[in-house]
Amino acid sequence: MNNKHRIILSQIFSDPVPADILWSDIIHLFTALGATIKQGKGSRIRIVLNDRKAVFHEPHPERETNKGAVKSVREFLINAGITPEENESC
Repeated sequence: MNNKHRIILSQIFSDPVPADILWSDIIHLFTALGATIKQGKGSRIRIVLNDRKAVFHEPHPERETNKGAVKSVREFLINAGITPEENESC
């Protein structure tokens, strides 16, 4: 993970929950963490990370995620064993 990935990860876990993280930055973070990403039907994105699966809806027409989506991404990362503390040395 590079420094930008670490920043995005810390933003996802920050309080209050931000509503301005770019969806593309979240996808790049998933890729850096080793996730498998597949385009589903419509705006669905299927993610597999550490044997955990999730389906997210890509925001459109805006590029930023809303607070609810960021909370869902945070919950998925926690379930996959990913936290900012776990990835400080990566």
